[in-house]
Amino acid sequence: MKQYLAALVLCALALALAPLSPAHADDMGISPQATYELNKTDQSVLFIDVRDPVEIMFVGFADAVDQNIPFLLVDRSKWDAENDRFWLYQNPDFATEVEAALAARGLGKDAMIITMCRSGSERGEPSARFLRENGFPNARYVIGGFQGDSLKEGDKKGMRIVNGWQNSGLPWQGKPNPDKIYRLDNR
Repeated sequence: MKQYLAALVLCALALALAPLSPAHADDMGISPQATYELNKTDQSVLFIDVRDPVEIMFVGFADAVDQNIPFLLVDRSKWDAENDRFWLYQNPDFATEVEAALAARGLGKDAMIITMCRSGSERGEPSARFLRENGFPNARYVIGGFQGDSLKEGDKKGMRIVNGWQNSGLPWQGKPNPDKIYRLDNR
């Protein structure tokens, strides 16, 4: 009976950690629900929001994250005409800041790190890949990110209501937590 229960638990965990769609079929993607459960129950997981803090201020924040450490920052002095937005540049201190966040919790670079951006694609997956390439072997990212993917058809086409943290019924709020948000005045 114990073996059966152990096998059942392992199967349930494998399903929870499995990617949700073939588009995200890699070993780094993890569902918002599995992230939430792991973060609640496992103190050896570091959950970071990798969005620019201004984006968080306008889009919303999941207080379940341990810290906001931006992977890409917005340079409001340069316009990216090709993408119709301000220029984004990689936070040069990203890996160092992640390592410091791990150390502050008594964790090493081999701990599980889960990154979350708006959709999972432009900063979530690339930040997890970057961390893996820089000595953090257990970096993962939230599939669908905070807001999720855009609806492809219908009256609400283009709205981010498909998946992601917000659309999974997980807790979030409109305002960032000042103790967790990336701030230059508390560095």
